[in-house]
Amino acid sequence: MKMSDMPAADHALCLRGVDHTARPTWKLRETVEFYRDVLGLPLIHTISARGWGPATHPDFLHFFFDSGNGSTIAFFYYLGSGEPETLKGRAAHPPRPDDHVFDATHTAWLVDTQEELQAWKSRLESRGVEVSVETAHEVIESIYFRDPNGYFIEITRKLRALEPLDAHDAAATLEAAIELEARERGLARIDDVWARKAARIVKQFEADSPQLQIFVLNVPEFASLIDAARKLAICRVEERGEYTEISATEPVSFERRALGLKPAVWYGLFTGGLNGRIECFDRDVVRIAPRG
Repeated sequence: MKMSDMPAADHALCLRGVDHTARPTWKLRETVEFYRDVLGLPLIHTISARGWGPATHPDFLHFFFDSGNGSTIAFFYYLGSGEPETLKGRAAHPPRPDDHVFDATHTAWLVDTQEELQAWKSRLESRGVEVSVETAHEVIESIYFRDPNGYFIEITRKLRALEPLDAHDAAATLEAAIELEARERGLARIDDVWARKAARIVKQFEADSPQLQIFVLNVPEFASLIDAARKLAICRVEERGEYTEISATEPVSFERRALGLKPAVWYGLFTGGLNGRIECFDRDVVRIAPRG
């Protein structure tokens, strides 16, 4: 079933935002002091229970902090149980590639302005918390830090509102990925998703694809790529509805700094779709060529 084919009855259902997120902790005092005193979130509710039915379930405290707009962040403190080895020492870890699975589970809170984001960074650092630099990744800009358990916390601001074309593009990306996942019994390279997505767009516009083609979603974060291509004599630039098509018959290179892109956006440069072969894609330069 396509994402656009949901029954009408399902479309009538909607969520009202996040009520709470919850994680386990084995550091009761440190967790309370961090969220209540360092972050300044009011402690508003605690459940204390003698297990939860099964004999294997330990007694616990379940406590909640107000995180704004009716949402809370909550923790389970399991009495009589020990901290898992996978959590030990994580509170001091900077972001690392080998932590990506653990760090993918995190909480992000919203602020309205860059000034607020910077004020939070200053507040946290003044209390001894190590905070990342401001990181822009497409539609948001964020700072990151760890709580005493090693869990990632994010504070973010929106750089722009999401539009219908973002939703259309999101569906196109995931539908291409799902098709590949089913056909290949798994996904190994994002290049394949980009190629499949480009093929779907080419088919939609009934366009020929004998050459290098980059499909760029018409949103501000990728506008500099389109502008740079317009300045290259070897590139042809054409509007394709919600996308701009950049095409060429020979290899094309772009430099990250010349495009004014942060790495978090740079590494998603071809998210709109790519019919071509990536010869080089490092932190500073990308070179793509027509497929053999």
